Amino acid sequence: MFSTSPTTDQSQLHEQLDNGQVKLNLTPAELLEQSLARKEGTLTDTGALMTDTGKFTGRSPKDRYIVSDETTKGNIWWGSINIPLSESHFDNILDRMCSYLKKSPLYARDVYAGADARYRLNIRVYTTLAWHNLFCHNMFLRPDQEELQHFKPEYTVICIPEFEADPFVDGTRGKNFTIIHLSKKIILIGGTAYAGEIKKGIFSVMNYLLPLKEKVLSMHCSANIGKAGDTAVFFGLSGTGKTTLSADPERKLVGDDEHGWTNNGIFNFEGGCYAKVVDINRDREPEIWDAIKYGAILENTRYFPGTRTVDYTDKHLTENTRTAYPLHHIQNAIVPPLGTIPKNIFLLTADAFGVIPPISKLNNSQAMYHFISGYTSKVAGTEMGISEPKKTFSACFGAAFLPLHPTMYATLFGKKMKDHDVNVWLVNTGWTGGSFGIGTRIKLSYTRAMITAALEGNLKNVTYRTHEIFNVAIPQTCPNVPSNLLNPRDTWENPLEYDHKAHQLALAFAENFKQFEDFASGEIMAGAPNS
Repeated sequence: MFSTSPTTDQSQLHEQLDNGQVKLNLTPAELLEQSLARKEGTLTDTGALMTDTGKFTGRSPKDRYIVSDETTKGNIWWGSINIPLSESHFDNILDRMCSYLKKSPLYARDVYAGADARYRLNIRVYTTLAWHNLFCHNMFLRPDQEELQHFKPEYTVICIPEFEADPFVDGTRGKNFTIIHLSKKIILIGGTAYAGEIKKGIFSVMNYLLPLKEKVLSMHCSANIGKAGDTAVFFGLSGTGKTTLSADPERKLVGDDEHGWTNNGIFNFEGGCYAKVVDINRDREPEIWDAIKYGAILENTRYFPGTRTVDYTDKHLTENTRTAYPLHHIQNAIVPPLGTIPKNIFLLTADAFGVIPPISKLNNSQAMYHFISGYTSKVAGTEMGISEPKKTFSACFGAAFLPLHPTMYATLFGKKMKDHDVNVWLVNTGWTGGSFGIGTRIKLSYTRAMITAALEGNLKNVTYRTHEIFNVAIPQTCPNVPSNLLNPRDTWENPLEYDHKAHQLALAFAENFKQFEDFASGEIMAGAPNS
């Protein structure tokens, strides 16, 4: 554990929040009853609780702040991702939130992050919504009854969707906010009911503590482990298949989102999964489908008219419809969620430009370069104002949650790759045969077959060719995958158009990487494409 006792501020805060109406560590059944009685949601025909998150159906990264003080001001990667807030503004908001809660029913939950006991972080979460408390039960690791008797919170999260900031007084951009105070070990969330802000707030804390103090690589990734004890890690931004591809019936799931990599292996930060469910069906994603049962939560979905059956194709509220369920809802989840040293790492991208090969092998330089770049693309229809594919780069596949400079994570990533001789693969789950609107999406069955081949060593002795622009190694054959799919240029009707689009994408990589060049080593820069 990071520390053995809570700070004085933590103890005083808990006393201040104890208004005589705090419901501590209710069971999932009790929280479901409370949620239904308070009309916070309805029960689906599978027994899951369906809720709405209101105005915000996703995170609001421009409204996330870190308190700047003597401890943090020299360590944080300040900018548009980590926005500074003064201590006085924080104190003022905290005082008003505590006053607001004086007469309000409050749910509290003791949980922890970090399945490896050496890096465990004890947390107490206070919420005004019963379903938020159930969300925390599902998503974080759950102490047993004996542990609860001696539980000492090290971090406190207060989430009050009904409480709004005053931008003119509080120094915030708007009425909603997530504020992380790393010195006082407090996270404040207000003005938004999107539950993902809670889990990502704690993820940001772990991303600060682990690399800086423990030299452990924190990762925005999913992970699973094979029958032979071989661990695989999947990095990828939303929509790339990170959760889907790690939920493999032939392998045990370690986790779908947040992990740490030590010298002994990897460990999940969480005790649950937070999966996207837009257009989900049982044939394509049976593990996730079956996990949406009693105790699970659905966010912003809708029913077929006149039924309690969820219509997962209904996205008029948002495409970011989600489910939150505990890991044990996945039949083949491993408990406790610990894995060995990774043998294979997959960097996933949904390339809407049809340029990136469906699978390619990276050398160390390329792996570090693509890890820092964190490329994927958004396509028309997924966000307001997007009429054509949009390139997206997110450092280390999780820039929104990185308090430290990306090169610190990338350096740790590179060191661990070398120390443990890991295979790193770049996998395109996006388009082939042309860009979005012309080409087609690569079939999930083919992507699964390519990943299976990599995991089973079936790509070890095949012939490779070097991509003309990105210099990555492309296998020329793969079991259960058409050979003509493997070379993206060959799938385009006009290869010269492919070359033009590939040069455009390479230039975009180079332009994005300019922000890191002053901190990147020659080894990392050697992994860049030919632009």
